[in-house]
Amino acid sequence: MKYMLMIQASQADYDAMNGKDSGKTPWTEGDLKAMFQFMENLNNDLAENGEMIDGQGLSEPAQARVVTPGKDGVPVVADGPYGETKEVLCGYWLLDCASLDRATEIAERILQCPVPEGEENGPVTIRSIPDNPPCEV
Repeated sequence: MKYMLMIQASQADYDAMNGKDSGKTPWTEGDLKAMFQFMENLNNDLAENGEMIDGQGLSEPAQARVVTPGKDGVPVVADGPYGETKEVLCGYWLLDCASLDRATEIAERILQCPVPEGEENGPVTIRSIPDNPPCEV
C-alpha cells in the first residue's frame, strides 16, 4: 500500500532555520547538520529496504503561490506567506509500505528528528493512496 507522510512548518520555523529573528529558537549550524544527517539516514534506510518512492523538503511559504478561483472565472494569484495560515506543508515522503502500522512506525521515527532545545517536531500526517479512485463514476 502506498502512503504519503507529511510534515508541516510555519514561515517562522523557516526563518529560525535561516538565522532570522522569528520568535522561535534559532537553529545553530550544529542543529542543521544534525537534522540533515538524520533525514539522510532515514531516507537511505527507506530506500535500501524498498519503501521509498520519493521524498522532498519544500521551499519556505514566502516562496509559495496560491491560485484560487476569482469572480467571473478569472483566477486570483497570491504570493506567500499567508497571514491566515499558521503552518503549511514543508516536506513529504511517498512510501510503499506493508501496512498502516509500518507507515506509523516511520512517522514515529520522523518525530525523533533533532531540533533545537526547547522546540518540538510538528505532527506527521499519514494519508493512504488508494490503488483505485476514492469515488466511482
